[in-house]
Amino acid sequence: MDINKLNVQLKVNDKNANAYLASPKDGGPGILVLPSWWGLKPFFKQVCDQLAEHGYTALALDYYNGRVGNAIEETQTLQQEVEGDPSVMSAMIKAAKGYLASLRAGKPIGIIGFSMGTDWAVMTAAQEPDVSAMVLFYGGWSVDFSKMKSKVLGHYAEMDEWYSFDRAQDMEQKMKAAGVDVTIHLYPGTAHWFMESDRPEYDPESAQLAWKRTFEFLKMNL
Repeated sequence: MDINKLNVQLKVNDKNANAYLASPKDGGPGILVLPSWWGLKPFFKQVCDQLAEHGYTALALDYYNGRVGNAIEETQTLQQEVEGDPSVMSAMIKAAKGYLASLRAGKPIGIIGFSMGTDWAVMTAAQEPDVSAMVLFYGGWSVDFSKMKSKVLGHYAEMDEWYSFDRAQDMEQKMKAAGVDVTIHLYPGTAHWFMESDRPEYDPESAQLAWKRTFEFLKMNL
């Protein structure tokens, strides 16, 4: 499938923020991709390309204005720059979601979050009724789920030092108590970042299964 790829500049308050857009020639259901804390590294652009090849219009947010974290300490510094003031991160995500929604006015959208991006995916979907499908990779957040309209699919690592499966199950139970349609999967023998092909934790077999489940979920709910 031929896909369009372009860099997008978003207006966030009085500043600009960058994002990467991939879409089929004729457009498709919108999916906001929120990367892990490393930022908009090539892997997440590849995620958008992969989504576009399956018929979706995918927009990935660039948290750090072109910079990408490599080592953990370096990335923590970058993260603190944007999350030190949560209103900045919130404004960026709102702008990205608004841009994506404008491409298909009135149509529901999906969100896919990875690690740190899942926190913001959950917080966004809990407040935005036009988010109809959300996929979480090894992360999450507990908020008031009473207004959430989105169906939820989660993929979690068995040996995760950053976000345990117990935490995922606790979030799942809170979602279910609020009437949210949620399904989570555990991937034995995997660690945090197991989806990311440029990471040493990458588990190709588990990643392939997670993507299969993800595309089935998106097809049903977008």
